[in-house]
Amino acid sequence: MARVYALANQKGGVGKTTTAINLAACLAEAGERALVIDLDPQANATSGLGEHANGTSTYDLLDGAPLGELAKPTRFPNLHLVPAKPELAGATVELTRHGEGETYLRHALAAGVEQYSFVFLDCPPSFGPLTVNALAAADRVLIPVQAEYYALEGLSQLVHSINLVKMRLNPRLAVGGVLLTMVDGRTRLSADVEAEVRKHFGDLVFATTVPRSVRLAEAPSHGLPAIAYDRRSRGADAYWKVAMELVERA
Repeated sequence: MARVYALANQKGGVGKTTTAINLAACLAEAGERALVIDLDPQANATSGLGEHANGTSTYDLLDGAPLGELAKPTRFPNLHLVPAKPELAGATVELTRHGEGETYLRHALAAGVEQYSFVFLDCPPSFGPLTVNALAAADRVLIPVQAEYYALEGLSQLVHSINLVKMRLNPRLAVGGVLLTMVDGRTRLSADVEAEVRKHFGDLVFATTVPRSVRLAEAPSHGLPAIAYDRRSRGADAYWKVAMELVERA
């Protein structure tokens, strides 16, 4: 049975895309069938896996095209991708014009998603129609939180918004985990932010934290997840451990 995760946080630069592609890559290497659906018009998840939208994209998925025709194999075994392209930005306007515009993605995933064990929906850095569609289609939300002071702002609003989607559109939706990213163990600030997040979210916070890592930051520019770029790096090791935690939670 497929478990669908939305990577959501209205703040940009917290590691949503990095988390989506690296968790998918780790799980795929472990033998699980994984799918990344890029819902961000910036298409960073697409380029981060070394792909580009050559023809069809998530725009077509929201327009009713079958998932099975749009999910394409990547160079990594067991890992498929529905790529994004800039035209996806137009969908944010079109979705608001339709009465059922908040559930287009859920209907699109109803057929075809069961061939995967893990599906990751990489959301844009805003709480707009694309993110709402992802939350309406997901089983769980993964919330990456950058270990910096301003990253704490807006978390309560994000949880409130998730609860609204749960009440209105998707009763099964729940927070599946909070992941601390870009953690610098040398600073008091990272420690303070981590303590605050764990205080408020408790067991929802992954035991593993993702460190600030040059290799992790370099990997997307080569179109590679961290385990393919430098599997001995701290970032690759961290995401492997997070992936194993996710399997245990699932």
